[in-house]
Amino acid sequence: MKLFGLISLFILTSLSSNAQDMLRLEDAIQQGLQNQYSIQILKKREIQAANDNSLGNAGFLPTITGTATKNYTVSGLDQEFFGGLRAPLVQSGVKSNNGNAGVAMAWTLYDGKGMFVLRDRFKELQNLGAKQTETSIENLIAQISTLYYDIIRQDLRVNNFRKGLEISNDRLKLAKDRYEVGQGSKVDYYSAQVDYNEDMALLVAQEQSDLNTKISLNTLLVRPHLTTFQTLAVIDLLPKLNLGELKEMALKQNPALMVALVSKKISDLDTRNLKSQQTPQIDLLAGYAVNNVVNGAGFGVQRGSSDVFNYGLRATINIFDGYNQKRRIQNAKINAEIAQLQIEDTKNQLIAAIERSYTAYENALNLISLETENYTIAKQNIDIAFDRFKIGIATSYELREVQRNAVAAETRLIEARYAAKSAEIELIRLSGNLL
Repeated sequence: MKLFGLISLFILTSLSSNAQDMLRLEDAIQQGLQNQYSIQILKKREIQAANDNSLGNAGFLPTITGTATKNYTVSGLDQEFFGGLRAPLVQSGVKSNNGNAGVAMAWTLYDGKGMFVLRDRFKELQNLGAKQTETSIENLIAQISTLYYDIIRQDLRVNNFRKGLEISNDRLKLAKDRYEVGQGSKVDYYSAQVDYNEDMALLVAQEQSDLNTKISLNTLLVRPHLTTFQTLAVIDLLPKLNLGELKEMALKQNPALMVALVSKKISDLDTRNLKSQQTPQIDLLAGYAVNNVVNGAGFGVQRGSSDVFNYGLRATINIFDGYNQKRRIQNAKINAEIAQLQIEDTKNQLIAAIERSYTAYENALNLISLETENYTIAKQNIDIAFDRFKIGIATSYELREVQRNAVAAETRLIEARYAAKSAEIELIRLSGNLL
């Protein structure tokens, strides 16, 4: 018994030390969204998608390249000329150099509207990144909310077991006093001691479960695992949700479904982009170059420079590539069909998930009504049984059974409220309303 007491005291001290702060659900969600690494990664990918969504990346703007070269040569000459026009030329270490610099521009004027398709595709990719982030955010909110109410559930169970332990302690004291004055049996005293130890073990195990759940929430919020905090010890429920409204909202705004719809748009744009490559591409070309030369050989041009400006149009078209373009278009159409099937599958899975969660939700609500009544009766029964036990009318076994029924009734009520809240959170997530 002393060992159980020390363990319980240690856990209680670890949970209540340093003046625990009250942690509201809203604060927990805010911390999770700020600190969770997966959300930070997705937001950075959103920035990447926004950077890619530009006119230059879509091909609307010209490309301009600049080049500059400078070449140096050191050569030896041994030359004889026809007709003796000049004496033979024999030199070594002849130094010459030449250089050129220029800029060239290529600007696509027409490509079968491929640039416009790419621009729309980058917009949808940016939208897809936002929807994926939204999906992850809603999932994280649901995780935090469910875990937060799980902690409330664990706290309520701890309080329930403590009340049961208090009854066992009062029964143990009474049984001991009776035994010491010769009015009770040793069997009753030992039975009360065993039942007290059993209730203490249940309390210690429940406190450990409570602590583990709080560590899990701290981990999800990316803060020190042993951070202590308190929650409001109540599992509050919203007004009853409507199944028809949930389904209607889910089909309009469920993030996972929105991701599937955007993916379908991107697949359609991929098909249009490949089709645009079957049309001629017309580019405007322009360039300007400067050349200079220094010749140390003693003949020809000794020093000179020139500049050139050129411009024109270039038209290109794919005439035959082994039917690869046709194959790519066919595959793109198949991808679009797959994306449409994925939309329908997502809708089907979504409605099924809502139906399952709503059934669990309604069952939990019904159990709350039933277990509330049972708990009220059990509390009254425990008071009556304890009074009867004190005056010797009820046996120790009868009191123990009534005590177990009371603890079990409150535990079932706590579990029913938590089950209803978990189903409620899941239904709101599926309907796309958590944000």
